[in-house]
Amino acid sequence: MGQFGERLAEVVKRKGPLCVGLDPRWESLPDCYRRLDPEFPWLPQVAEHVRRFCVHVLELTSPYSGIVKLQAAFFELFGPPGLAAMQQLIHHARELGWLTILDAKRGDVPSTAAAYAQAAFTGCSINGQIFPIWNADALTVNPYLGDDALTPFIEAASTQGRGVFVLVRTSNPGAGCFQDLCCDGKPLYVHVAKVVERWNEPTVGPSGLGDIGAVVGATHPRELAELRRTFPRMWFLVPGYGAQGATAVEIRQTAFRTDGLGVIVNSSRSLVFPFHPDDPNWEQAIQSAALHARNDLIG
Repeated sequence: MGQFGERLAEVVKRKGPLCVGLDPRWESLPDCYRRLDPEFPWLPQVAEHVRRFCVHVLELTSPYSGIVKLQAAFFELFGPPGLAAMQQLIHHARELGWLTILDAKRGDVPSTAAAYAQAAFTGCSINGQIFPIWNADALTVNPYLGDDALTPFIEAASTQGRGVFVLVRTSNPGAGCFQDLCCDGKPLYVHVAKVVERWNEPTVGPSGLGDIGAVVGATHPRELAELRRTFPRMWFLVPGYGAQGATAVEIRQTAFRTDGLGVIVNSSRSLVFPFHPDDPNWEQAIQSAALHARNDLIG
């Protein structure tokens, strides 16, 4: 399969840094996907409609991106049928050549983290037989419990050629409540980034980038620029572009390495739902949004 960081570099070279964020919101789906049969249970129908819509989004955006991030919470909201839909989507996307990121922000004590890691990457082992579960190319994780809680994710990713993105400086307005706390003269997020760098360094490949990256929000451009200067060999997964207010100009000026690599930029609402549910031209709206975002980001 090859190292995740190198596979990611190849995709970005071919299609650019845009990452399609699938955060399926029932009320935002086109009207044609929200028709339910009252004679049958609704949740399985909802999950299937969401799955079919997301598949079509991948078809519409494939000329402009090769990376997709699935936000687990929006699938879990639809119960077991929603999780089954997410599993099918990851499998389908990988078959089509997309790199898949499961955005689940996992993080727990080591034994529990190991189970999360197996579900994300290696699969469930039953009597010597492996059953793939999510089988994603990469996973987002929360570092709050410390390095021993993240080690199972790093180890599982390394054995399977997968990647991990660690929350470092997130895009939400309240991120600074903890992440900006001063510890030994530096903000906490810098200390987290240094640990991520330590994990990433042994995985750095010919591209000069490794398999263990950082989630760094575009809504904090000063911090983003600082982190890029300090950690040039880490991939950044950058949320905050589009609906959250960050611009492509800011991202180009702060996040990219000089070779155009090192960053993938997630766009969810503004890319997947740039239309009103009753708009008959919703497909064209998605394609136009994807084209604009891709061109905006590559300058």
